[in-house]
Amino acid sequence: MKWRLRLMMLFEYAIWGAWYVTVGTWLGKTLHFSGQEIGAIAGTTAIGAMISPLFVGLLADRLFDTRRVLVALHVLGAVLLVVAAQQSSFLVLYAALLAYSLCYMPTLALTTSLAMRHIKDPQEEFGAIRVFGTIGWIVVGLVVGAWGVEATASPLHLAAALSVVMAGYCFTLPSTPPLARHQRFELRHALPLESLHLLRDRSMAVFALASFLICIPLQFYYAFTNLFLNEVGVVNAAGKMTGGQMSEILCMLLIPWFFRRLGVKYMLAVGMLAWVLRYVMFAFGAPGELMWMLWLGIILHGICFDFFFVVGQIYIDREAPSALRAATQGLITFLTYGLGMFVGSWMSGLVVDTYATTGAHDWHAIWLIAGGCAALVLVLFVLMFKDRKGTVGNPVTVTD
Repeated sequence: MKWRLRLMMLFEYAIWGAWYVTVGTWLGKTLHFSGQEIGAIAGTTAIGAMISPLFVGLLADRLFDTRRVLVALHVLGAVLLVVAAQQSSFLVLYAALLAYSLCYMPTLALTTSLAMRHIKDPQEEFGAIRVFGTIGWIVVGLVVGAWGVEATASPLHLAAALSVVMAGYCFTLPSTPPLARHQRFELRHALPLESLHLLRDRSMAVFALASFLICIPLQFYYAFTNLFLNEVGVVNAAGKMTGGQMSEILCMLLIPWFFRRLGVKYMLAVGMLAWVLRYVMFAFGAPGELMWMLWLGIILHGICFDFFFVVGQIYIDREAPSALRAATQGLITFLTYGLGMFVGSWMSGLVVDTYATTGAHDWHAIWLIAGGCAALVLVLFVLMFKDRKGTVGNPVTVTD
């Protein structure tokens, strides 16, 4: 069972990694889109994430087997990726990738909830399963980098092919019927409104707010790092960026160990601190003697992602009632990959255009602005968040 779930994660995240890392380079260097246009297209996934709770809460929790939902979304997504790869006009390309994101982004929460339904102890076991998503991202990044197609539409074609493979593989996954299928359906179930009641708890509300805010500077990384590295002269930028996912593997496997010693609050705080340090490294690093700073900024991705997003998923699984876990994961997806990254897409594009020069950008200023935003979120979180169930020195237990 665990190996079936691991392969699911591998295909799921390979699809995203195939095109999302390098799309900014294709848009900027080949199609000559502006920073705001690049940010807007990168933000299509955010819009998809904002709408995805509709799919997660309604389809997976109440109506259909999760496997069938995944198959349908990935098949339609493959078609839309092929269409997007043929475009050069901003409006048409934006519309195609927006439609694709509406299909793909719900699958992130769906695969997470499916995996957690079929393991006994998510806190101890989920990290070793989710790490295969990171492996998939690494493999596809190395392929794209070695292929030398970062400034072309080929990564979109690769993502489409992987989507077809994922759709076929979903038929092999274990049956995952909706937990709330016997409850009478009401229109309010199409939205995760029931999950909003969890925000009455102060710690959950602070976690949700911090999740939203940290994703604003996060979008600077996803939308513009590959373009930044190519612009400053880093060779095989896509391949080098997989170093961040490689560090994810080690951090993912260490999550249970750190959980027992740090607890939720300090793991989340360390994750946000890593974002601050990463942007400082990018601001002052450069190819040559200072290349080590760029490498460190890339490698910090393991702590940035795992200690905040993966730990956050486990925290939500622990706090939410069993019948609302999928919907609550969807709510957090809405706040992070959705609303937060949507705002971040607009803000990052605006900042990049503000510091644009002829054929280049003032990346020093751009990365310091991103790092300053992350630092403010870190301070807010540390001062306001309290985790009653998992403190330093006390093991975290999984409860409904």
